[in-house]
Amino acid sequence: MSSSSQTLSKLEALECHFTWVKETTRSQLLAKRVELEDIGTDEGNFWLGSIYNLWGFVLYELGSSKEAHRYFRKATETLQRLKKEDEGPWLMVNYGNLAWLHHHLGEEAKSQDYLSKVEALKSKSPCQEELHPEIYAEKAWTLMKFGKDNQLLAADYFQRSFKMQPHMVQWQSSRVIALSSAAKYWDTGLSDDVLQEIRTAREQDPENLYVAAVELKERGRKGESVKNEAETLGQKILLQPVSSYSGLKPLLRLHRELGSLDKAIVLTEEALERHPDERYLKRCAALCYKWKVLMFTADRADQRTIERAIKLHEEVVDLYSDTSFVKKIDLACVQAKSSQGREIAYQMFQDLLASRALDSDDKQLLYYNYARYLHFDCQDSNESIRYHLKSAEIQNSTFYGKLSVKLLQKICERGRSRMCPEIREFLENLPEDDSE
Repeated sequence: MSSSSQTLSKLEALECHFTWVKETTRSQLLAKRVELEDIGTDEGNFWLGSIYNLWGFVLYELGSSKEAHRYFRKATETLQRLKKEDEGPWLMVNYGNLAWLHHHLGEEAKSQDYLSKVEALKSKSPCQEELHPEIYAEKAWTLMKFGKDNQLLAADYFQRSFKMQPHMVQWQSSRVIALSSAAKYWDTGLSDDVLQEIRTAREQDPENLYVAAVELKERGRKGESVKNEAETLGQKILLQPVSSYSGLKPLLRLHRELGSLDKAIVLTEEALERHPDERYLKRCAALCYKWKVLMFTADRADQRTIERAIKLHEEVVDLYSDTSFVKKIDLACVQAKSSQGREIAYQMFQDLLASRALDSDDKQLLYYNYARYLHFDCQDSNESIRYHLKSAEIQNSTFYGKLSVKLLQKICERGRSRMCPEIREFLENLPEDDSE
């Protein structure tokens, strides 16, 4: 075997982002970059080294090798500072990333140097048959960031790492976040065993307000009275650095489920008063106002609320320009509720429908929301049904495709549409969903 083949074989055997993350699209990478920016880089963040590691990989995949190297080096320095040691197993993933980067840049001597560093750290590991718990944990944290299908696998890796080092309560906290995310993605409830894990994680890691919010949300779903605790937690979150892992978003979802959207709006507005330039807070506020405007209840939003919702969504679209597709749909939906906005919304939807760069998940989301707009805002039930059919026929349905199927089934059960024969034929020929 040639030396170049040997080097490649060694690189492919590394445990790092270049071997963990495969087949990503540019839109997914842009979304990851945005997500990492919103997590924040506060020095108190336990995962700061992992954040820089993943950030470097994303930047490399987006074509920024120089910036990627800078972030990998920041990961090295951060891990050394947090662990208070220059060398240790927590650097194996980072060194693996650097070995791959220098290989891609044609700098083979530097790549070999990092390969040697990985081998030296690996030789010191007490268990050669299993990964070091630090590697399991970072692999889990990385996989958590790449889709619904990876959440349970990430939870399993976190469990392995935590069993090896039970004092690392942050790994247990991340495990229950992954389990909660899996339940949200698949629209399933959590088992009693998982709920107990969440309670235990909250007790062992009391400073993790995200876990606290998840635990409250699940208790609320079980029918417990958690309103007072939710308000107390909201005030604690306001005192924390702004981050997508501050616990704010799951707390806002809890307020929605408790029927206290006005409290959620007050909380986000108070957060914005404290940090008026934080785009993540504007995103959270826009979400709350969207819920208020689009929920079909007797308590309809007034024009002032709708205008605030439109303004926030316009700002969010601009602030997240590379990943604004979903927010553009939300803006169109909110615009349709304003006294002068129905035609604006129609044109926005037409522009989105004309886009050629949509993947199947984006199309399904768009068709579902456009179908709702046609039904509720244009009173065009037949055209609405046609777009629900377009949503439902996309294979490997997302949550929105499944909602379209359920709605079509209800239409058939009621039998009030002249399109029922077409819908029945479609549903009879619909392949079984293997994504469950």
